[in-house]
Amino acid sequence: MYNINSNFITYQITTMKLRMNINEAEPRIYKAMAVADKQLQEFDITPKMQELIRIRVSQINGCGYCIDYHTQDSLKLGETTQRLFALSAWWETPFFSEEEQVLLKLAEEVTRISEHGVSDETYEKALKLLGEQKLAQVIFITTTINSWNRIAISMHMIAGQD
Repeated sequence: MYNINSNFITYQITTMKLRMNINEAEPRIYKAMAVADKQLQEFDITPKMQELIRIRVSQINGCGYCIDYHTQDSLKLGETTQRLFALSAWWETPFFSEEEQVLLKLAEEVTRISEHGVSDETYEKALKLLGEQKLAQVIFITTTINSWNRIAISMHMIAGQD
């Protein structure tokens, strides 16, 4: 184990080792998450956009397992590598539509809820552009991937290994 200082944040680097298989320890957890994931398939938010939300939230949370998993899914859906490479700085590129920018901003604020909540500006813009139903769907997509991130990070799930 060693430390890396980056932008005033200290990261402890360790060799990744799966702590436990949470699905084997308590299968009802994955069953509950599977129900949530199945519901997302019925939403109006496109699968491609759902993957972008999952990747961006996973980047914020530092979940290497989920970044790897959802980047692969996104590519299978036809997402471009250019947009995937730019996703961590989406606001600095011309690659994302207004709707995609609003979805990503909302997902970021929901993910960082303890910092400042969801701003009135972001909420109102999302409501105007998306309507209540799609806004609710984005919040649930974001909540679901945040839950998966916390499971994967807590268990030290290893990217590229299923």
